[in-house]
Amino acid sequence: MRVLIVEDELFLAEAIRDGLRLEAISADLAGDGDTALEQLALTAYDVVVLDRDIPGPDGDEIARHLSAHPESPRILMLTAADRLDDKASGFESGADDYLTKPFAMRELVLRLRALARRSPAAAPPVREFGGVRVDPFRREVYRGGRYVALTRKQFAVLEVLVAAEGGVISAEDLLERAWDENADPFTNAVRITISTLRKRLGEPGVIETVPGVGYRMTDPA
Repeated sequence: MRVLIVEDELFLAEAIRDGLRLEAISADLAGDGDTALEQLALTAYDVVVLDRDIPGPDGDEIARHLSAHPESPRILMLTAADRLDDKASGFESGADDYLTKPFAMRELVLRLRALARRSPAAAPPVREFGGVRVDPFRREVYRGGRYVALTRKQFAVLEVLVAAEGGVISAEDLLERAWDENADPFTNAVRITISTLRKRLGEPGVIETVPGVGYRMTDPA
């Protein structure tokens, strides 16, 4: 899952981003409405965590902009305004969910995962390919009924590969979807993560390297 956090309080935004990364959720930051719209035009996000009171186009304007397009990401409005009227106007602007400050990080994560499952383009929450079963909600992986313990980054990479159902995913796409906007395009992080992931999944191998193109899942059966 990839999330855009639109929040002008930098300390809070960074705290949310770091908390989401601990849950294997990639997150980018935007401190104002104009920056948010620019990033939304360039990157496909699953959910936008949207503060209502931000510089430039405010949260309601951005929500209305997104809700006009059916393929836009889901919107979780995050704000200190907790009156029923405030929530109602937020939903009328196009928000899919509403969370008031202060909040528990665990609740935010649960709401984000629930919203991602409701995305129009989302596949079922539990994916399986080549005998590998990935449950994003519980962050669990099984191969042939055997539980496979993975790090957060290994899980994020495997989730992308399994979702492709045998399609080839380039290293650049993996960086974009399993890391975040600050990932170094020249890093060998993808190669190292793939190597350790193969060891964790065991034999026979289910992740194939397509020379000069990328990686894909295979079905040994």
